[in-house]
Amino acid sequence: MNIPFLGNRRKKSDGAEISADPEGVAELLSECELLRSQASQEGVQLDDSVASLEALDQLVPRWRDDEEVLPWLGNDAGLYLGTVIVRTVAGAVWEVWPGGQPVVRLASGREFDVVTAGHEWAASGVPELSQLYAEVAEA
Repeated sequence: MNIPFLGNRRKKSDGAEISADPEGVAELLSECELLRSQASQEGVQLDDSVASLEALDQLVPRWRDDEEVLPWLGNDAGLYLGTVIVRTVAGAVWEVWPGGQPVVRLASGREFDVVTAGHEWAASGVPELSQLYAEVAEA
């Protein structure tokens, strides 16, 4: 997912770009409107908690039948996973790679491409979002 409109970025010493407004970027990336709408229709409230990831994993994946919705939902699922990680794992922050790809960076420096993980989850359900969260939280 390329997000060129994030604007106002600066280069870090390792070449990665970060926004001058990390809270603004986090707010933008947490919107996930399609995923929130789909979940709400199924009675699942996305409150940025680990329990909400578990609830998403239990949804019947009706979106897999719609080739137009699938990539958008995959993006949203990845961004939502990243949002939960950033809000609940100490030291986790959003990072935007030079090409515009948002990833989550842990305090250890390890990075997770949550958008790719979201696409995999939306397409096949594997790995589960809650399982990915557990792996990241342990790291």
